[in-house]
Amino acid sequence: MSKKQTSVICGLALSVLLSACADDKKPSVDSASDGLKTNESTIKAESHDSHTGQYNITDPFVLAQVSMSEDKTPADPDPSSYGLNEQGVFIHPAATRDSHDAKPFKGILDYWDPNQYIKNMTLEAFYPITVEPFHTWQNIVDFDGRRYLYQYVRRDLKIFDITDPKSLKLLLTKGNTWGINGPDEEVNPYPEDDMFGAASIQWNDKLGKNIMVQSFEIRRFGLLKNKYQKPEQVKKIRNANHLKGFKVYAMNGPMPEDWELLAERTTDYKHPDAPVGQQQGSGVRDIPVYFGGDTMFVAAAPEASHSLTEYPNDLYSAGYQSWDMSDPTNPKFLDQLNVPGQISGNADDEVAYKANPRAGNRTSWMGARMSLFIPTPVEEGGKYGYAAMGGLGFYVVDISNPAEMKVVSHLEFEPNVAGVEGDFVDVSQVEATGIVYFSGYPLNEDCWEPYKDVFMIDVNDPATPKVLGVLPRPTPPADAKFTDFCQRRGSFGPKRTGYYTQPGTPKAGILPFNFYNAGLQVFDVSDTANPKIAAYFVPRFDTETVAEYARGNLSHSVYVEYDRNLFWLFTNHGIYLLSSPVLGEPRFSAPEEPWPKR
Repeated sequence: MSKKQTSVICGLALSVLLSACADDKKPSVDSASDGLKTNESTIKAESHDSHTGQYNITDPFVLAQVSMSEDKTPADPDPSSYGLNEQGVFIHPAATRDSHDAKPFKGILDYWDPNQYIKNMTLEAFYPITVEPFHTWQNIVDFDGRRYLYQYVRRDLKIFDITDPKSLKLLLTKGNTWGINGPDEEVNPYPEDDMFGAASIQWNDKLGKNIMVQSFEIRRFGLLKNKYQKPEQVKKIRNANHLKGFKVYAMNGPMPEDWELLAERTTDYKHPDAPVGQQQGSGVRDIPVYFGGDTMFVAAAPEASHSLTEYPNDLYSAGYQSWDMSDPTNPKFLDQLNVPGQISGNADDEVAYKANPRAGNRTSWMGARMSLFIPTPVEEGGKYGYAAMGGLGFYVVDISNPAEMKVVSHLEFEPNVAGVEGDFVDVSQVEATGIVYFSGYPLNEDCWEPYKDVFMIDVNDPATPKVLGVLPRPTPPADAKFTDFCQRRGSFGPKRTGYYTQPGTPKAGILPFNFYNAGLQVFDVSDTANPKIAAYFVPRFDTETVAEYARGNLSHSVYVEYDRNLFWLFTNHGIYLLSSPVLGEPRFSAPEEPWPKR
């Protein structure tokens, strides 16, 4: 049964001798000396998987996690055990390790498919502008009758005017623009310790203006390749030279010079005054859940002991925090929720972690990737949030009292690695149907991992959620030169249906999933016993403007303007504007009501 947990650093089950545990005062840095004084003990495991090499660990929390289980890194599967069957359907490997290499198989295309495929949709416009080919976030905000689109990732930002969506105008670039040779030189760069964090933007009645909360998460990609082998990279993350937490801005206009910093907080809530460089934990994962009212929820690991995750590219197993935002200039910490199996040094957590069949696989993401998924804000009577916690499963959380979040129920799933096993929960239909849609996403290329299903979960009784089934797997059109999207190269599988809030009201029975190399797949779930794909747009691969190493991540995000019945699909070579009868007649005039809603 899930429970509230308090971090315990003393008594770490390390496989090397450590000196006595320090008391719970602020340590000098969030590093290998977090509450512990060691002689930088290094462990080398001669038996470690040959693909990933020997261990080289000096960080006590990584060392503690490794010591809790034998190495169970999945062996590379026999090529005869997976691939295309006689019916032209790809049979996925049962389990694989984390890999960033191409994994060709018999029947895979030996070229990047230059064709696009479309059903029940209209391509309204295409803009060959790339902020970054791997991943970006987006927000839409209205000011004075004009609509603005923000597309960004950390130090790279572009601001567009999309009032006329068929005539997008680029207003500002900060950071890099990507092309065939990768990123160009930075323009208008952020200061070294700053960036544009994944943001929630909402109207605040008390201040009478839009409030933007930006998350500041530790950097992983481009810095940490493998925590089991790169102690110097681990140390850099522990001592990150940027905020680990969030910033609150008043948006007095659409451009950065119009934004007023109201507050800055670290998610290291035990040390709220710790300066940058000494703050512990992960910072805020992904996007904060803030609806403009008195409460905000974020995903965060507050300190280094929240470390029980196998994924080689991450140091933290995040839980959830709630914050009092009744005064946006003075956010106040309310509560931290964790589930069993997250905290090193806590005896119950370590027992739960060791019991998880993923322990030792050096592959599974364990803990929250995003914040809680909340269909109705607490201020409007919302009672439940839904949690996707990677290899720890699916949770229903009572949020009716944000100062005391409580786990209501939990569903476990069979291991499904490589890839993220639980990342996202679509809650757009739950108020009407009692069903949420829970999914992970692929990380390896060429389907060299188990397929990531989208699970339909009945939460009508929050205490006893039940899996009803899965959404159908997208298949190529008959005129394609392949019978399974795995043959198309790159990543194939679900990502997300957009954001916590998007302009207008989500459509009943419609789920628009970004599906990587299968583009935008729009599911009709109006008949829950027979879900189907009602529309799709599968973009081409671009070999002229996208670097070879970035081509596999074809599409990474969809943003929906429900008030104008428009899809924005973000790919590694540009932005597609799409419409479909499943949304309704598209509108290309200025929005009738401002967004975020007042």
